[in-house]
Amino acid sequence: MNLSTASLIEHSLQRYEGVLTSTGALRAVTGKYTGRSPKDKFIVQEASSSTQIEWGPVNQPITPEVFDRLYFKVAQYLKTKERYVFHGYAGADERHRLPIRVINELAWHNLFAKQLFVRPTTDLTSQEKQETFTIVSAPGFKADPSIDGTHSEAFIMIHFGRRIVLIGGTEYAGEMKKSIFSVMNYILPQRDVLSMHCSANVGEMGDVALFFGLSGTGKTTLSADPDRLLIGDDEHGWSEHGIFNIEGGCYAKCIGLSAKKEPQIWNAIRFGTVLENVVLDEETRTPQYDNNDYTENTRAAYPLYHIPESKRPSVAGHPNVIIFLTADAFGVLPPISKLTKEQAMYHFLSGYTSKLAGTERGVTEPEATFSTCFGAPFLPLSPHVYAEMLGQRMEKHQTEVYLVNTGWTGGPYSVGERMNLPYTRAMVTAALNGELRDIETEQMDIFGLHIPTQCKGVPTDILFPWKTWQDKQAYEKKATELATRFKENFAKFKGVSHDILQAGPSI
Repeated sequence: MNLSTASLIEHSLQRYEGVLTSTGALRAVTGKYTGRSPKDKFIVQEASSSTQIEWGPVNQPITPEVFDRLYFKVAQYLKTKERYVFHGYAGADERHRLPIRVINELAWHNLFAKQLFVRPTTDLTSQEKQETFTIVSAPGFKADPSIDGTHSEAFIMIHFGRRIVLIGGTEYAGEMKKSIFSVMNYILPQRDVLSMHCSANVGEMGDVALFFGLSGTGKTTLSADPDRLLIGDDEHGWSEHGIFNIEGGCYAKCIGLSAKKEPQIWNAIRFGTVLENVVLDEETRTPQYDNNDYTENTRAAYPLYHIPESKRPSVAGHPNVIIFLTADAFGVLPPISKLTKEQAMYHFLSGYTSKLAGTERGVTEPEATFSTCFGAPFLPLSPHVYAEMLGQRMEKHQTEVYLVNTGWTGGPYSVGERMNLPYTRAMVTAALNGELRDIETEQMDIFGLHIPTQCKGVPTDILFPWKTWQDKQAYEKKATELATRFKENFAKFKGVSHDILQAGPSI
């Protein structure tokens, strides 16, 4: 139980689960499952939680009987295997942390859990032992859909009554991380704590920034700022006391990683880091970050302390600035715009972005999508719960909100170009430093967004998307098409105020 990092790496190598790279990191390959498998995720429909769950395509119900039969099979399977156990927490704030136990078939999966969750500093109390949520992960056990009631050989099941996450048939380690996030998204709001799919950092003056966005939009990259301390890169809670990280590590996308563009992530990849599906040079074992032979969704999992500029413990005050990140595959949205409170609520509920290649099975190129609260795949409760909590906190703490497009400019995907990262960094820095607070803005047609007319370090024309397109009529057509998608998506939200409805695009 709770083997050291070095011991887990030794076990992984002895069992041929992975290889050491030239950086000292352990590289593992996950086979055909190189991303999350959302169609194979279920929540057990049982008395303690069923009335609170927002059932549907994201939260698919499964009966307790189906779960129990599969759990028994997995338990019998694991009795024949060597098992690795990690005890730790989800939640850096001791007032809101969740005790977790992770039972793994694979040593490198247990190393992943050790690096991604919060490590214990003391033994669990008797109360914590009762509240412990257990992950049982057996990737070598393949389900039979005709017998086991699953959709495929893979399955990810959450039983809130028994406090168990059951995973099988997939070696993708991210399923463990996101399952516990889903659990926290169920538990924390019931404790009056807003759980959020965002990264966070803090400046020298204690000013806190949040970065919301789906995988691949830049949360990890933009929050890793050498001039600010990283609180966390993906999952946070917002309580009456401020922000806290749900995790103890980072799970960074590393396709195209370079020392020049992302030095903090580059330097974090060393002994103790798990590299997932990264191609290596056969002779030198040097990571080939530009190579996507396995997947676009290559990953690096490392503890927060691998980043010197990280805050420990990973807690801070209330946010001064919130950034909504979107990777607009239409190439329509401006690289940065200021949002009114109503616009912020509209875009939070909309959660517009693009699924980027590799983040889910079957996604091979960017697909425009709407993910409520920038985290729909992980929200067991009604989206209104999270949105109302965010709105209340934004208003109470006078938080500024910006929409930042890290997607395409000069045209849609395959025509335009991906937004220049140094420009995005310059715009985000200006927002965090307060340089855009009182600057003159121009209101965008159709979407009504307020675009700063200038930003230090960014060419003026870049700020206005229609100026980057050669064909202005093509731009207008795409803008109208995207606005229509926004309206069609937002129609599903009932009971939203008139002011928030009016904050959306007008066509």
